[in-house]
Formats: sequence, structure tokens, C-alpha cells
Amino acid sequence: MIQEGELVLIWHPKKGDSFLVRMRHGMVQGTHFGELKHSDLMLHDFGEGLRTPKGELYYLLRPTLGEYTRRIKRQTQIVFPKESGFIIEHLNIFPGCTVVECGTGSGSLCCAFAHFVGDGGRVCTYDRRPEFSELARKNAEKWGVAHRIEFNVRSLDEGFKERGADAVFLDVPNPWDYVDKAYEALSPGNRLGILVPTANQISETLRALQDFGFADAQVLEILLRYYKTEPNRIRPMDVMVGHTGYLIFAAKTLPPAEAEPDKEPDAAEPAVAGEAPDGGAAEEEAEG
Repeated sequence: MIQEGELVLIWHPKKGDSFLVRMRHGMVQGTHFGELKHSDLMLHDFGEGLRTPKGELYYLLRPTLGEYTRRIKRQTQIVFPKESGFIIEHLNIFPGCTVVECGTGSGSLCCAFAHFVGDGGRVCTYDRRPEFSELARKNAEKWGVAHRIEFNVRSLDEGFKERGADAVFLDVPNPWDYVDKAYEALSPGNRLGILVPTANQISETLRALQDFGFADAQVLEILLRYYKTEPNRIRPMDVMVGHTGYLIFAAKTLPPAEAEPDKEPDAAEPAVAGEAPDGGAAEEEAEG
């Protein structure tokens, strides 16, 4: 059975509309087709359907991370699921790793990082605005990953506290000013990720990455188009998810080692009288 405190996605098959709700005894979820009491929902398991007083069927689904981060309470622009999944793969986020992030915002990407690092990993996130940091903490608590996150209210002008991080991500207006801070925090060979909203920010960022010894720079954007799922008339949705930001990735490299100068060959030792240059006995000259 669904337990009190669990998040449930209540989905309507006809319209496709849905509600993301945390189960509480005594609470009610309103819909266009009547109310659904939480106490009634908790008599069911995930995957089951139940009907409203007006007879409309709703299904109880387990929410995905993408559904959650897309709907979190926000005071800032968020990193959308279409970018966050790509970021997680291209920064090589794995269970047990350490991720450093600047630009906590509302905590969308922060929650995604924390979801994948597991209880053995940690996410160290920075934002200079305490109200953003507190909102992100509440959003992380709701998803159940706040214990994996260290929230820092601090300007990046002071730099990151961490060293040897497995990944670093910057979501700030002027990332080129902080590439040096990211370089200090990141482990050699690992990736830095950056999100910028406009194309003119890309050039400044690429120059800074070159100046600080980053390699394998990549720039991209992701466009997402859903399709209508009616089997007899498959076609794209009328509105697609277009540009939301440019992603930049690069790997930290170390300065090349200086080549050692070639050693001078040893000077030939003078031959001893009666000895050939190769150390053998010299032949005596025949008397004339």
C-alpha cells in the first residue's frame, strides 16, 4: 500500500493531466472531476487506478525525478530534465562521487546530482543568495536527498572549499570569471560543465577555458519534441521544448612537463701509449 509521506503522481488517462502530491491523512486532492481523499489513495498500491465521485478514472503512479524537478517550487530559472540527464552523463556522475556546483538556484540540478551520487557521495552547492539556498534545501528534503548535499551561502569570488572533485558545474551569469576557481576544485582529467543562456556568453567562456588549460571543449544545445500518443494519428505536439540554454563541457588538463635537455656525449678519453683507441694493443711499426 502507498504510505503516508510518499509522493504520488495522480494521472488522468483521457486528458493526460496530473498532480504530484505527498500523501497526508485528512488531505484532499481536487480535480476537474471531483475530489480524491488521500486516505482513499493510501488504500491502493502504485499502478492501481481509482475513480472520482463522478466516475473518472485516475492512476496512481510512482513519480520520476524528471517529473519532480520540473515541478519544484522555484524562484529562479531551473535546469530542465532535458539538460540535466545529459549533464549527468557527460560529467560522469556516479555513486560515491563528489560534485561541486555554483548557482544553486531553486535546486533542480542539485537534486538530480544528489539523486545519482547516492548516500556515499556528496554534492557541494554554492549560492550567494540565502533565500535561494533555503528554498533548494526544502526542495531537496521533499525528494529525500538533502542529507547528501552541503549548502553553502557564499560568493564564488572566495572560491570553492573543495579540491579533487569528480565534477564541477557552473550556472552563473559570467562563468569565464570563475573558470580558475573551477580549475582549482576539479580533479585532473575530469569534466567541468557550464550552462549559459545566450550565444555571446559562449565565446568568453571558451577563451577562459583555453587560458586555464581545459581540453576537449564541446558546445551544444538540446531541443525536445514530444509526440501525441494516439495510435491512429501519431504526430508531433503543437508546442515543443525549444532553447533553454547552451551547455559547455571541457576537461581539466595539467601543464605539459618540460622536456629535459639532451645530454652532451661524453668526451673521448685520450689513448694510452701502446694502446689502440679501442683499448687493444697497438701494432708495432715494422723497422725499415
